Amino acid sequence: MTDSKAIISLEGVNIFQQDNLILSEVNFEIHPGEFVYLIGSTGSGKSTLLKILYGELKIEKGIAHIAGFDLAKLKKSQIPLLRRKLGVVFQDFQLLFDRDVFENLNFVLKATGWKNSAEIEHRIKEVLEMVNLSTKSHKMPFELSGGEQQRVAIARALLNKPEIILADEPTGNLDPQTSDELLALLHQISSTGTAILMATHDYRILEKFPADIMRCEGGKVLNLKLLNQFNQSSEQ
Repeated sequence: MTDSKAIISLEGVNIFQQDNLILSEVNFEIHPGEFVYLIGSTGSGKSTLLKILYGELKIEKGIAHIAGFDLAKLKKSQIPLLRRKLGVVFQDFQLLFDRDVFENLNFVLKATGWKNSAEIEHRIKEVLEMVNLSTKSHKMPFELSGGEQQRVAIARALLNKPEIILADEPTGNLDPQTSDELLALLHQISSTGTAILMATHDYRILEKFPADIMRCEGGKVLNLKLLNQFNQSSEQ
């Protein structure tokens, strides 16, 4: 039985890439303000699971909902509408290097239906303040450090006030100090009610910034929080 308040709800989902079954019988829920790490070895299915959630891949079996969308019935024309409710952050930033920070964010807002110039300017100023880049709006991406570029990517993800941010190895190209700063920012964002699902192989940050954990392993997604609860109850 799924929880109607969950932002993400998967029940009995099989995930394929082409004809290959990557993950089977996936079951989990994520609620507003929850921070969940998605861990697992390279090739275990972390990125494939995220692609299902933002509509890049279709599910073949099971029940899956995210931000009010039924992924099993999602039409291609609905994918842009889905992505307005999500924020997606990638390891390689994916910024437009031929335009400055402001124009990177302006491009996304216009592409998602914003038309009022004053409202666009106000929203861009808001998100840059949230990621501590207020003075960088007219810098080109190549003038920024890797950490600053990833902060721009997070600002971009926040533009449409998403219900959840999906982050795929967002610290993968960053040094430990910059990674810590980024994790502190993401945890701060989740404390305001935006859920975050973050794929990572950096187990150091799991100890420094603890949160719920799911592991992709052996074609399954294991909810370690539930496993720990089960183990604790069986020991009593």
